[in-house]
Amino acid sequence: MESLRVLPGVGPKTAQRMAFHLLEREREAAMTLATKIQESVTRIGHCQRCRTFTEEEVCDICSNQARNNALLCVVENPADLLVLEQSASYRGYYFVLMGRLSPLDGIGPEALGMDHLEVILDEGNIKEIILATNSTVEGEVTAHYISEMAATRNISTSRIAQGIPMGGELEYVDRQTLAHAIEGRTTY
Repeated sequence: MESLRVLPGVGPKTAQRMAFHLLEREREAAMTLATKIQESVTRIGHCQRCRTFTEEEVCDICSNQARNNALLCVVENPADLLVLEQSASYRGYYFVLMGRLSPLDGIGPEALGMDHLEVILDEGNIKEIILATNSTVEGEVTAHYISEMAATRNISTSRIAQGIPMGGELEYVDRQTLAHAIEGRTTY
């Protein structure tokens, strides 16, 4: 049960239900799950270029020469990269931070691979960085840090739009999201 509690959103009761379910009804599935987790931990590492998860030294995206090498989208984690890829609206390369700046939690620039990002920027291919960090305080601080790093190299930065989701109704949108939507409005 304690091992299952390392998963996000899994508290003591949920961990207990999962453990009992696996032991009572799904012993074979539990063994398969254990094997797959062990294989994943030993076989999956980080891309040497963008830092996402991959079984190769360089991931499929970074090794794809058809992508736009002047664009670099910075995301917080591999799940963000996956969502952007599924949208099929972006054809550049990525850099995955594996987190966001959070001095209170002891997460500084070195933990996010900012030195590696600097090397990529110094190669001279990148003309624009798209900042796709989350709109949290830490995400905004991280975006600002990267935009300052880009500015010293004369690389333009842009921020993904933030605001009301498609199908969203104003009465259900929180004040901060609505404020971002008003500030980031475009002509119609």
